[in-house]
Amino acid sequence: MTATRPTATPGTRMANDDAGHGPAVVLVHGHPFDRSMWWPQRERLTTAGWRVITPDLRGYGETPSSDTCTPLEVFAGDLLALLDELDVEHFILGGLSMGGQITLATHRLLRERSEQYRIRRMLIAASSPHPEDAAGVRARHATADRLLTEGMERFAEDMLPRMLAPASIRRLPATARHVRRMMAAAPPNGAAAALRGRAMRPDYRTELAEVTVPTLVVVGRHDTLTPVPIARDTAAALPRGRLAVLDGTAHLPNLEHEVAFNDTVQHFLGETIDG
Repeated sequence: MTATRPTATPGTRMANDDAGHGPAVVLVHGHPFDRSMWWPQRERLTTAGWRVITPDLRGYGETPSSDTCTPLEVFAGDLLALLDELDVEHFILGGLSMGGQITLATHRLLRERSEQYRIRRMLIAASSPHPEDAAGVRARHATADRLLTEGMERFAEDMLPRMLAPASIRRLPATARHVRRMMAAAPPNGAAAALRGRAMRPDYRTELAEVTVPTLVVVGRHDTLTPVPIARDTAAALPRGRLAVLDGTAHLPNLEHEVAFNDTVQHFLGETIDG
């Protein structure tokens, strides 16, 4: 296990889908997925008049990386570089799991630049603002080592029952195949680098009170990775936070119950949009 701070190439060019017209909604995928995890939201929101930007994070999907450790703030820097390249000044920012942590890291980075006004709304799904504890740090480094030696196939098999509720796996075989395929196809070096970076993540709980924009916190009722109490506490700590708990879902509510997730998000955006 290494404790050294990583060196990462700034401004890595992110592969992305940029669809639709209107106010920008930026959706950040989780680990170990890629931008295809957002296809139900992209279809729904572009039809409803939004511009939806879904990037592949460095080391995932079609975005390359040679990092050995990628902290959340590096992902955040990449994301802002992409939005500057796309000439996106104001945007709604959302992420799931690791993507939710990157959302908070991006808000922090913009606040340090006195540019937090660029974020108009936030979505945090199936995510936690907590820092990693000592056991979690060891586990993330051990998993990173495992991915580099074994690859992603076995990891995908092991994680599928934790990502999706048992009923979702039975009811949605195509979704289960998609989730497993994303995990198995993730580049091991990119996934390992992200795990090492998340092991050193800061405590974002102390900053939730600084998030003054409306923020929707979504969690699956059966999520064991980021359980409902964490989401409830997160929403309560946000000055303009609100909580949505989706029944019948675990860690990927946007895919397990896409209609309920999309309805919840679209209602939130429709209520709070100010142009």
